[in-house]
Amino acid sequence: MSVVWNTKYGSRRVKQNPPSLVEAIAAARGLTDERPQQIEFAAMLTGLSEEEIRQEMVKTDPPFSRPTLTVSVAGRNGVSRAVVVEKRVSRRRAVV
Repeated sequence: MSVVWNTKYGSRRVKQNPPSLVEAIAAARGLTDERPQQIEFAAMLTGLSEEEIRQEMVKTDPPFSRPTLTVSVAGRNGVSRAVVVEKRVSRRRAVV
């Protein structure tokens, strides 16, 4: 779908594409952590039904997520800083 704009340099065509399903899901995940809101937002962006979005989100869920802990630490002058601590799993060596 293209729209024609008339500018002082002549007419320009602007191509407008709706976001793909994967792009809409990524944008929704970046905006909120709540799954129902993510589904609703992605459905509004793409124009698809919420059930289609829900099915695709289940397929594209990350296989695992690292457990994280956010700690607020008081720095100098009483200003708090956020510190994110991620648990790293050490590699296990196979004993043969």
